[in-house]
Amino acid sequence: MNSWAVLGLMSGTSTDGVDAALARLQPRGDRVDLQCIGFHTYAFPAGLRAQLLNVAEGHPVPVAEVSRLNFALGHVLADAALRLLRKLQVDARDVDLIGSHGHTVFHGPAGAVRGTASTLQIGEPAVIAARTGLTTVADFRPADVANGGQGAPLVPYVHWLLFRHARRGRVINNIGGIAHPTFLPAGGGVESIVAFDAGPGNMIIDAVATRLTDGRLHYDRDGRLARAGHVDPILLRELLRHPFLRRRPPKSTGREEFGAAVVDRVLALGRRRRLTPADVVATVTAFTARALGDAYRRFLLPHGRIDEVYFCGGGSRNPALMAMLVQELPWARVGVIDDLGINGDALEAVAFAVLAVETLRGRAANVPSVTGARGAAVLGKVVPGDPRRFRKTLSLFA
Repeated sequence: MNSWAVLGLMSGTSTDGVDAALARLQPRGDRVDLQCIGFHTYAFPAGLRAQLLNVAEGHPVPVAEVSRLNFALGHVLADAALRLLRKLQVDARDVDLIGSHGHTVFHGPAGAVRGTASTLQIGEPAVIAARTGLTTVADFRPADVANGGQGAPLVPYVHWLLFRHARRGRVINNIGGIAHPTFLPAGGGVESIVAFDAGPGNMIIDAVATRLTDGRLHYDRDGRLARAGHVDPILLRELLRHPFLRRRPPKSTGREEFGAAVVDRVLALGRRRRLTPADVVATVTAFTARALGDAYRRFLLPHGRIDEVYFCGGGSRNPALMAMLVQELPWARVGVIDDLGINGDALEAVAFAVLAVETLRGRAANVPSVTGARGAAVLGKVVPGDPRRFRKTLSLFA
């Protein structure tokens, strides 16, 4: 049976760099055996993070700047791929495919905006393919949005392939910039998956920590600020009034809902309440935990028993946040995805390696019951690499 070496690239809403993972994948019926060969996060070059945040926050930007940024990020993604291969001492000719999520600078699916639903991920895949010589699959969200879906979350299908259990109800919960749980009912098929964007993950915590330390920190390292502060119940209650939290799935979100405007309001209320910086960080950390706990009670538990919850993403490395989540989810075993044998930091990048394989195999990888799409869709756009290898690449996945 075929197995493939596939490189996954991911730049998430936390905007903290490029995650690059090389994995070997082997299909076994409706499951996938996966070995993560190597993983690394590469920081953005100086100034690029600020430019990406500027666009994603909705500031007026000339179209020429968006075009330039699209190609500049393509080069950064290609650099990450090539640097990881050098680090692992793997020849690019021994890699079969690249899957790249790119970077979301706007996400306005049906129901979230007036007018035409749309989503935009940049990080030009033609640059990645040209620089590496490898066929690159990218731009995974638009096919679902074009079919009336939210275009997010994208990875529940991958979670089902890798982590479902015959007897235990499991939740795989990524906490990146946004927190999105995937509920895999015991013994359930794809149609049983329940998943959605629940609300903020690290996005507000990171932004508040950055602003309150005048840029010395880009995130609350090891949850130190949150653990030094006290949760302010009045500020927390105000944050929990955000209407997105009560909206029923399917739903997805990003900086459009939990970006600079919310951070400005948090800081203003913190000043009015005379809170210390540590108190403010503790409170927004509690907001992420409480919003997730509420989402479980409202939208997941009605669908079945949850025995285990496994967290991944940057939030899973924050001890203060994890302690709060344990308190929010007393009826389940709470762990991290590493407990299941996969590096939790690598999972998002690995997921796009898996999705790229499904694209070349012609298999639909959206979950209409999750995204609200009218039907199944093959995700992603295929950009050939070295033309001499492209026909062989296609034959590998036939």
